Amino acid sequence: MATGPVNGNTDSMKQTLVSLMHGAGAFAPFRRLNRNKALILMYHRFHETADGVSTSARCFAEQLDYLAEHYRIVTLSELAGYLTSGRPVPPGLAVITIDDGYRDCYDIAFPILRERKIPATTFVVTDFVDQATWLWTDKVRYLTASAAGSLLEATIEDHSLRIALDGRYSRLKGAERVNTELKLISDEAKDDAICEIAESLGVTIPNVPPAEFLPLTWEQIREMDSSGIEVGSHTVTHPILTRISTGRLRNELRESRARLEGVLDHKVELLGYPNGDHNQSVQQEAARAGYTCAVTADYGLNNGRSNLLALKRIHTEHDIAHFVKSTSGFEQFKNTLIHFGGEAAPLSLDQSANS
Repeated sequence: MATGPVNGNTDSMKQTLVSLMHGAGAFAPFRRLNRNKALILMYHRFHETADGVSTSARCFAEQLDYLAEHYRIVTLSELAGYLTSGRPVPPGLAVITIDDGYRDCYDIAFPILRERKIPATTFVVTDFVDQATWLWTDKVRYLTASAAGSLLEATIEDHSLRIALDGRYSRLKGAERVNTELKLISDEAKDDAICEIAESLGVTIPNVPPAEFLPLTWEQIREMDSSGIEVGSHTVTHPILTRISTGRLRNELRESRARLEGVLDHKVELLGYPNGDHNQSVQQEAARAGYTCAVTADYGLNNGRSNLLALKRIHTEHDIAHFVKSTSGFEQFKNTLIHFGGEAAPLSLDQSANS
């Protein structure tokens, strides 16, 4: 049964419906209803033009203009101060966060933020910036993009994968599937699996990231830090913190903070959990390591009762209509209705492969 065209038509109809609702102002009441809850947005990659994966410069500028019109944009540390003050959170607060520390944060996002005098918070992986490693999720993307063959076959923890690599889109989706599986296994097994996939595809992984995956430099980080962009930790190597030993967890949290403080010459107390994964033990270790505020990839808004070491964020969209919908709180309202209707409510929007 051919489902591709049907699914394509359904997606097109949904897109049209969201655009019509946005044009009619249907999401504005939900935004006003949630004005006493703080919005934290999560970005990752940026590109000059729309590439279907990153946030384009035009899209980012449009989203910032929308936020500036309807919210007061503050840094994450400023929001944390409100949340710990014991007083009601001021209405209409929004925070922009950018994960990982890619070069495009400086090249594309930073000039747009600076032009509008809008603050943001970026979380960087310190070994990535030092070019001692590059993000393992990107290694998989590199492998699927560079493979000469049109088929990837791999076994990850007894789970067999057979993925067609017959075009840019299928190679991106293939990397996504592999990364999803790798996030479920131990860090050591993950590294072994990536090496095995590289060998099976006949691709050598470079020691330093190729141009597409370059990190920020420390000079760029210092410049942003002195120009209204807060810098927080995203650990040393970007592991899934719930799947590593306590000893390594402590090292990832403490060494990344120490490296940042040594470069920036001031305290760093903000943390972004890699992939958003956290639990009570990770939160406790984060507090012991000196972090006072941490963000997850859990979908939602925040108020005075929110756990400061487990703040929720909203995943950003690539078009303004869906962006307005997701930031308004409409999804939470819809999910609540579904929940009380007896169906399982989705806990989050689709997440980016990195966090």
